[in-house]
Amino acid sequence: MKHFCRKNVVMSVFVKCVASSCLVGLWLSVGVTQAQEAVWPAKTHFHHRTIKGSRIFYREAGDPAKPTILLLHGYPASSHSYRELIPLLSGRYHVVAPDNLGSGYSDRPDPDQAVYTFDRLADHVEGLVNALGIDRYVLYMQDFGAPVGYRVMLRQPEKLRGLIVQNANAYMDGLTEQRRAFFKSAHDDRSEERIRQVYDYVSREAIVSRQYLRDVKGREEIMSPDSWTHDLAFLQTEKDRKIQVQLFQDYYNNLLAYPKWQAFLREHRPPTLITWGKNDPAFIEPGARAYLRDLPDAELHLLDAGHFAVEEKPVEIAKSIVNFMDRLGK
Repeated sequence: MKHFCRKNVVMSVFVKCVASSCLVGLWLSVGVTQAQEAVWPAKTHFHHRTIKGSRIFYREAGDPAKPTILLLHGYPASSHSYRELIPLLSGRYHVVAPDNLGSGYSDRPDPDQAVYTFDRLADHVEGLVNALGIDRYVLYMQDFGAPVGYRVMLRQPEKLRGLIVQNANAYMDGLTEQRRAFFKSAHDDRSEERIRQVYDYVSREAIVSRQYLRDVKGREEIMSPDSWTHDLAFLQTEKDRKIQVQLFQDYYNNLLAYPKWQAFLREHRPPTLITWGKNDPAFIEPGARAYLRDLPDAELHLLDAGHFAVEEKPVEIAKSIVNFMDRLGK
């Protein structure tokens, strides 16, 4: 069977980092991780499960008897983000990728009747995990997947086997001053003018040009138009967009929760793989390195990619995941 790619030379540099007055050894992978034997993918199936009265859509592939990887998506996306990654993993693992409540093919209850918050999204992901009878999982988080994922793991720490962090922020280091100010303003300022400005973040131009194409200038052909076409199909109505606006208004509460998430990491020390697109101006590179303060044994890969690294580098990320999962064992 063919390899995903020819065997590549891996160069590593040992970097000494000072964290909490301790000297930490960190191996940074430069270039492509070691090639893996390809495994034929399992068929991806597409399901709904009713959780708390709403139908939650999820993609599922692989044998449930094998280790489970739970993929949590970001904004403005859905489980569609993982359409290339899932087949690269499903021959080896059981892969589950839900759409958040209000995103993708999941139900989108009226935001005028009940406000969307990250607590509410986490309620439905937690409910899905329980409904599927998943006892243990490795959690992959990207963007909005972090505030959902941290809430879920704090509620059921006994189920967490490991973490895969892909541009999923949990530290102030990962946010510029401008972005911190945006989240605080979106939360505190509910004037009509400010709300109109937040709505601009869910416009077509913002999603295409300021999300997907922002980090790939000069190589736009690497980014599939399926990504934004799929997302925009679920942002057609005023109420569709209001769901995402309400989540932006709630996002500042995640910043306030960072110390609690960091304390969880220090206490539980989950095995962690950090695979971070270093060209991301939204969740910047120091946010990846900051994890090492609380998880000095974490494996860090800084990729030549942007915020949507899994759209740019699915094979490279899959190889890192396979190596990481091999080290975790059964």
